Amino acid sequence: MTVSVVICAYTLDRWDQLALAMASVSAQGSADETILVVDHNDELLERALARWPEARVMANEGPRGLSSGRNTALRVAVGDIVAFLDDDAVADPGWLDTLIGGFTDPSVVAVGGSAVPIWPGEAPAVLPDELLWIVGCSYRGLPTEPGPVRNVMGCSMAFRREPLLAIGGFNADTGRVGKLPIGCEETEVCIKLRQVDPAHVVHYEPSARVRHHVSADRVRMAYVAHRSWCEGLSKAGIARTVGRQDALSAESAYATRVLPAAVWRELRRGPQGLVAVTAILLSLGLAGAGYVRGRFAQVRTGGTRGSLTQKAAV
Repeated sequence: MTVSVVICAYTLDRWDQLALAMASVSAQGSADETILVVDHNDELLERALARWPEARVMANEGPRGLSSGRNTALRVAVGDIVAFLDDDAVADPGWLDTLIGGFTDPSVVAVGGSAVPIWPGEAPAVLPDELLWIVGCSYRGLPTEPGPVRNVMGCSMAFRREPLLAIGGFNADTGRVGKLPIGCEETEVCIKLRQVDPAHVVHYEPSARVRHHVSADRVRMAYVAHRSWCEGLSKAGIARTVGRQDALSAESAYATRVLPAAVWRELRRGPQGLVAVTAILLSLGLAGAGYVRGRFAQVRTGGTRGSLTQKAAV
């Protein structure tokens, strides 16, 4: 199998992290090509072209946003397998080989890895392990052993190119634009891949690990609140395209088992656990409220990105 690795970038503010991401891909040694897609930023594009002449550096050919950038790379990639790494993540040695190894089974159409946070300081109390999804990292509640899952995580994932192209790639009305945390596009494509063929398998391989930088603005209660609200909106969006049952199949167990256990654990810690308890309850409540608001907005407006973007600002 041939392999393409894709990184999408949109801002010069992450230049140092992008350089680390690109270097970590070069160190893998298994990729047939590396594609860097720059999202409507001419200065970043020019600088990246000069810095990485050995890579395929190109502009996003669609509208602004992560999904369009990924689709731009997907259309031109030479690999049978296309792996995606975030511009603020660093792949561990063996990351790519481990992802590729998951495709030995021909029924596997997607393989996802794990991510651990690189904090800007000490690990924040506002982000207990159960809420690490808020900063794009593996959270308590995910499987700890390899096996089938509903969806992969966006910062560390790989797909068979042809099946992904066959469903139209990533939904540009779902993915993140800049810093606005409307997402779940990788969840949506994984669900669609299984809906078009129930024999398709999405596989989780936790040993395919990346380290994900977390910026200082994302370790605050305000970001927990905003990100959770946007997660609810995002789930409402994909519920419209893939159905409510599939869109929320993993979330029900998370909300009824994982989070209550976390609250009980933190309450037993006494005053030291109150920040985490507050964050968990706030996240759960706002994600639920965002979902209800998103579903109501879709009924009235048809569920466009514009309607979700407006609600995200509330």
